[in-house]
Amino acid sequence: MTPFLRPHLQTIPGYTPGEQPPPGSTVIKLNTNENPYPPSDRVFEALQNIDGELLRRYPDASARMFREAAGTVFDISPDWITVANGSDDLLSIIMRAFVDANSKVVYPMPTYVLYRTLAQLQGVQPCEIPYDESFNLPISQLATADGAVTLVASPNSPSGTAIPIEQLEKLAVQVSGVLVIDEAYVDFAESSALALVRDHDHVIVLRTLSKGYSLAGLRLGFAIANPQIIQDLNKVKDSYCVDAIATLLGTAAIQDQDHKNRNAERVKRSRGTLAHDLEQLGFRVWPSQTNFLLIQHPDAKALELQQWLKQRNILVRHFNLPSVVDKLRITVGTDEQNAVLCQHFTHYLSALKSS
Repeated sequence: MTPFLRPHLQTIPGYTPGEQPPPGSTVIKLNTNENPYPPSDRVFEALQNIDGELLRRYPDASARMFREAAGTVFDISPDWITVANGSDDLLSIIMRAFVDANSKVVYPMPTYVLYRTLAQLQGVQPCEIPYDESFNLPISQLATADGAVTLVASPNSPSGTAIPIEQLEKLAVQVSGVLVIDEAYVDFAESSALALVRDHDHVIVLRTLSKGYSLAGLRLGFAIANPQIIQDLNKVKDSYCVDAIATLLGTAAIQDQDHKNRNAERVKRSRGTLAHDLEQLGFRVWPSQTNFLLIQHPDAKALELQQWLKQRNILVRHFNLPSVVDKLRITVGTDEQNAVLCQHFTHYLSALKSS
């Protein structure tokens, strides 16, 4: 650390992403919730058609081609959409637009740890309100915390649980600041809060192409909100934050809803099978509307189990966070990957019993 770093940043740990093994590694990667299936063929067709002219020129800063395609899919005007370099970038933009040193950033915990990091980068100590053991939304505490920005991930990570729409509606009515509903995993869920955007001028819904569309390596996310909110976000957005290739390929992906939906159904079927198999092994499995499962075994220490799996080239996620430190988050892989995982769990638990 240098003496040039701003004083309030010197004690911030920063965000630590999930482990990414080097290319060519022979691992079963179930730690960062990538989709196990490839993106639409339309994406690869668009990739093959990229020419020098597209690369030579600056991209359309508004990503209008993508916004129009997304508007058609969600039956909403492009003016209600802004696009950025992933939904993480949009979270940063939201903080820059609506949070200052005297503001509060409020969210339930445990959730996406980047919320904490982004608040701290703005010089704000976040207000973290704990979920209960069943991950029920603490509506009254969130509503009375007086946040300039209130963040709710639904479905939530690392729990996998979705917030009922009526609870999000109730929260939207009660909060006075901006309410951000982070729907990164919505493509695997039963419902979406998108309708709240039309009814509440202060609600922002975030979406990503990383999960349902199998484009985590591309970095493209979008926000849907009232046009006045969108104008606020565009005012502080970086210039050309979405490149021409991401716009082109993202447009191809979002136009192929059939492919995305088929992959989502495959993941959901595998999720159900994996949850059943884990329960048969004695794990507690939390209800999930995502492409991952939160699990806990009464006889196994979560961190030790995570490290044991890593030694055998299987990556899963452990969080050093209150209420989930004794649990693991498991990405739903292919049926073959899930079967190998369960075989290793069986071996580990058998060894525990005999020791």
